[in-house]
Amino acid sequence: MDLIPSFNTYIERAIVDNWDNDALTDYKGATLQYHDVARKIEKLHILFANSGVGQGDKIALCGRNSSNWAVTFLATLTYGAVAVPIQHEFTPDQIYNIVNHSDAKLLFVGDVVATQIEPAQMPGIEGVVYLPDFSLTTSRSERLTYAREHLNELFGSKYPKFFRKEHVKYYHDSAEEVALINYTSGTTGFSKGVVLPYRALWSNFDFLQSLMGRHISRGSSVVSFLPMAHMYGLMDDFIFQFCLGSHIYFLTRIPSPTLVAEACAEIHPRIICSVPLVIEKIVRKKIFPEFQTSKVKLLMNMPLLRAKVRERICEQVKAIFGGNVYQVVVGGASLSREVEEFFLNIGFPITVAYGTTETAPMITMCDWHDLVSGSCGTPATHMEVRIASDDPEHVPGEIITRGLNVMHGYYKNEQATRAVIDDEGWFHTGDLATMTPDGHVFIRGRIKNMLLGANGQNVYPEEIEDKLNSMALVGESLVVQRGDKLVALVHPDTDEVKAMGFDQADLEGVMEQNRTALNAILPHFCKLAAIQLQEHEFEKTPKKSIKRYKYQQSI
Repeated sequence: MDLIPSFNTYIERAIVDNWDNDALTDYKGATLQYHDVARKIEKLHILFANSGVGQGDKIALCGRNSSNWAVTFLATLTYGAVAVPIQHEFTPDQIYNIVNHSDAKLLFVGDVVATQIEPAQMPGIEGVVYLPDFSLTTSRSERLTYAREHLNELFGSKYPKFFRKEHVKYYHDSAEEVALINYTSGTTGFSKGVVLPYRALWSNFDFLQSLMGRHISRGSSVVSFLPMAHMYGLMDDFIFQFCLGSHIYFLTRIPSPTLVAEACAEIHPRIICSVPLVIEKIVRKKIFPEFQTSKVKLLMNMPLLRAKVRERICEQVKAIFGGNVYQVVVGGASLSREVEEFFLNIGFPITVAYGTTETAPMITMCDWHDLVSGSCGTPATHMEVRIASDDPEHVPGEIITRGLNVMHGYYKNEQATRAVIDDEGWFHTGDLATMTPDGHVFIRGRIKNMLLGANGQNVYPEEIEDKLNSMALVGESLVVQRGDKLVALVHPDTDEVKAMGFDQADLEGVMEQNRTALNAILPHFCKLAAIQLQEHEFEKTPKKSIKRYKYQQSI
């Protein structure tokens, strides 16, 4: 561990080495250069220091991706405080739960979140800061109020002439110190705060740099549309790229496939990180109609023309993604086999990554040149990966891993920590896979039941089912994913239905009312598109758990 450098030195170096280069842009909005980022970081450090925030204190962030979100995150780490990213789509109750559970001292909020929360529900925080302009919307501390009101004066007093490169000196972290707590969920019953040390950030960065760094020149453009409140977006789209000196464009609106394609065409990103559904929608809407015609298929089957046709198609597909992309990285779920085969067939630079919040996030990934169809790459640097099977090449077993990426554990939840990290330090992912002798991992199923929303949000079906099961005439339920929609399968309480004298139409009407009421209290990415009635009880294991795999489609 002593050989692991301070991670904050990478942030420091990126700022100094790229001082006059563009750093962060809110798409269609303002741009900050690296020296602007440094100046904003310094002002936040002064705010922290003069309001009683100390090293190790928790600072929560809840807002859409933006330059100021990114600046606040960097300021938190480089001050030596602990960042607590919160998904901005969470309901107010979920936000309160995370803020209170994490012991956050300050909460930074975006414009939408600011209108939804009640500070009285978070008694432990000393202030709420508005991300768009860093104004105070709530202060329970005279020191905080004074520091914010006199921030420019305090900054001018500290730097009476100019703020220069040589003033950029950040907190020197050690490998095992806590950098951030990332919550896997927002509801009280299932909330788990993943405690990630600085070594996990350094290890992930070191791996990604060794894998892709030489293909990304300083000043390269990147489109960031994965939510930074998730480790995949935070690490791959932001931390990694910032430390390389890239110019990061944040899509501050919901990243629809149309918007992503528009931004790529304008920005010409060097690397694209995405979840499968966004890529698949772009492919099905913009690519397949043009390149899956009978004429193209005929040309592809002509031996003398096949190579040229494939090359031509690949260049045209690259142009749709901006024309400058080294590779597209897909993570969070498996890519559609049809889409993957199309990309591989034309030689398009696509690769698939696998990881978890608990590993910050990388477990496996390889360069697109080395991708094997159906796999999610090979083990990341600094990580051991095993398949808990007597025949890991042919018989699926649980993926277990250990190494520098693995979390300390779950915040204030020793029992949950012991359930996933064994005495030898192996983290048990809950995912089933096989692995070839050369290390390529093939996901075969999910022991965990987490689903992935269209824009990369984690959806935990048990949380929805827990609420649905308490509603009228619901006997038991199961939430599944159909394409990019969530559907609840419900076996009704037949005794109650019979006692009420309801017919099928009555029952369907009650279920629609249940769906409407449930959606009103869920984040938008958890809302149900439909409730589908099941005539028979769900098949169950001897422990009376529903055999989920029998009901899943298109996950």
